[in-house]
Amino acid sequence: MSASDPASIESTVIDALLDVAPDLERGEIKRGIDLRQDLDIDSMDFLNFIIRLHERYGIEIPEADYPRFATLEGCVEYIGERLASPPGPPG
Repeated sequence: MSASDPASIESTVIDALLDVAPDLERGEIKRGIDLRQDLDIDSMDFLNFIIRLHERYGIEIPEADYPRFATLEGCVEYIGERLASPPGPPG
């Protein structure tokens, strides 16, 4: 299983959520729920979650793209797309 495999990405996303919100249980993080509202993730935890994903995957996540991280599916799709596309020019 490669790092860009959807199942691997999903597992990493869940791990990142558990890192920033240790009171959560892995089973609470399900497809189709709103991660912030349904899991009570506050804005600081959400930013730390984005930072964890940036550190893990080495991808920039612009603030304009944060809404795509509302669900587990959105996170997996976004990261998969970014990993599949070649990096842009430096600078």
